Amino acid sequence: MSYHISKKVNLSFDETLEKVTEELKKVGFGVLTEIDVKATLKKKIDVDFRNYKILGACNPNFAHKALTAEDKVGVLLPCNVVVQEWENGEVEISAMNPMEAMSVIKNEKMPELANEVKSLLEQVVSNVN
Repeated sequence: MSYHISKKVNLSFDETLEKVTEELKKVGFGVLTEIDVKATLKKKIDVDFRNYKILGACNPNFAHKALTAEDKVGVLLPCNVVVQEWENGEVEISAMNPMEAMSVIKNEKMPELANEVKSLLEQVVSNVN
């Protein structure tokens, strides 16, 4: 099993960011943070990097269930979704696979929650065209 759910799309970088955010909302996620890796690397270490944004996505209902079941699960939250533009112009979406991330937790409640969140993130990635 892979630690990410990914696919390339035939949209611009900005269109993809917009579409990913819309699709996340449709399944109950909000974007809590947005990290512009390109801008950060330029500012901090004067490196030119491709368009690359990390969206910290959270579904409050699932976050509450996870935090109730396992108090330190917050170190694995939120669910990160990456939109990046490769040098050849291709744009790719990658979402974390919560089944892999949560597999390190020895709590019988986590696999079911992680699988539900995985299904939602797969839906998000699949619906961005």
